[in-house]
Amino acid sequence: MLSPTEVLRRAGILLLLWVAGIYMRAPILIAAPLGERIRDDLGFGQTALGALTTLPVFMLGLGALPAAWLIGRYGARNTLVASVLLTGVASMLRALAPDIAVLLGLTAAMGLGIAAMQPALPALVGRWCPSFVALGAAIYINGMMLGEFVGAGLTLPLLLPAVGGDWRSALAWFSLPAIALSPLLLGPRLHGKRPTQRTRGLPAFDDRLLWRFGLLLGATAATFFGMNAYMGVLLERKGLGEDLATMLFAFNLTQLVTSIVLVFAVRHVLRLPRLLALTCLAHIIGLLGFLLADGLALLYPAAVLLSLTAALQLIVLTALPPLLRDADSAGRLAAGMLAVGYILGFAAPIAAGAAADALGSPYAVVAVFLAFNTAVLPLAWTTRTDPEY
Repeated sequence: MLSPTEVLRRAGILLLLWVAGIYMRAPILIAAPLGERIRDDLGFGQTALGALTTLPVFMLGLGALPAAWLIGRYGARNTLVASVLLTGVASMLRALAPDIAVLLGLTAAMGLGIAAMQPALPALVGRWCPSFVALGAAIYINGMMLGEFVGAGLTLPLLLPAVGGDWRSALAWFSLPAIALSPLLLGPRLHGKRPTQRTRGLPAFDDRLLWRFGLLLGATAATFFGMNAYMGVLLERKGLGEDLATMLFAFNLTQLVTSIVLVFAVRHVLRLPRLLALTCLAHIIGLLGFLLADGLALLYPAAVLLSLTAALQLIVLTALPPLLRDADSAGRLAAGMLAVGYILGFAAPIAAGAAADALGSPYAVVAVFLAFNTAVLPLAWTTRTDPEY
C-alpha cells in the first residue's frame, strides 16, 4: 500500500505530465477559432489563415529529428523544460505580431517547441514513474486530447469573452501557464541509471518498429486531421452544411472522452489481440460511412467511430515506446515514429485535397484516406501491443 507522501508525489508528477500534454496541442488549435479576428486585424488571405493551424503540424514532423538529437545531447528533462518554455514564449509573442510574416515565423518556432516536447515526454515518463509508466503515458495523452478540445472548443465561448474579445490578449493569457510550467518540470526526481556517456540521440532508421509505428501513426493522424479539415465540404456536398458545428463538436469530444476512459483501462486495452488491426478496420468502416451515407443517422455514428478509434490508435502507439524500450531508446523510437507519422499526417491531407480539386469531388478526400488505411492494414494485423510479449 502506498504511503500518503508517495500518493502525493505520484499525483504531482501526473499533474505535470497532464499540463504538459495540454500544451502539446492547445497552442496549435487556438488559432482556428481566433483566425477570422486575426485576419481582419492583419489583413491576409485564406492560405495564410490555414497555415496558422497546419504549419505547426508540419513542424511536428520536421522537428522530431532535431529533438531526438537534443534529448541524446542534453537529456529528456532539459529538452522538455526548454521546449515548453519555447512553446510558451513563442505562443505569447504571437500576440505582438505586427504582420502575417512575423506571426507565421513565431507559429513555426512554437511548432518546433511542441515537436521537441513530443519525444521528450515518452523518454521522460519511464524515468519519472517507472512503476506506473502506462498510467503516466495515458495521463499526458489525455492532456493532449484535452488541449485539442480546449483550444478549438472553449476559446470562443470562455476565453475570448474573459479578455474583452481581443485576440492578442487571448493569446497572451493563454500562453502564460506554459511559461510558468517550465521550471516546475525540474522538480521530479529521475529514477534509473544516468547515462555514463552522451547517447547517439538520432533515431535508428533501420528499426522496423519505427517504420511500423510511424506508418500506423501517419494513417490515423492523416485521417483525423484530414476529416476535421474537410468535414465542411463533405457535409455541404450532402446538403448538411448547417450541421458542421455539431458534427465537429461530436467528432472532437469523442477523442477526449476516449482518452479519459483509457486513463483507467490502458493496460487492459493494450492486451487486446489484434488491437491495431481492429482500430484500422474501424477507420475504414467509418470512412465508408462518410462515403456512402447521406443522413445524419449514419454520419454521426461514423464520425464517433472514426474519432474513437483514431484516439485509441494514437494513444496506443504513443504509449508503446516507453513500455517496450529503455528511456534513451524510447525517446529515439518516439522521435522517429513521430517524424514519419506527422509528416505523413500533414502530406496525406494535402494530397487528398489535391485529388479532390483534380477530380472535382470532395469524396476523393475520403478515397485517399481509405486507400491509406487499407494499405497499412497488413502492418496493423502483425503489430502486437501487449508490452509483455
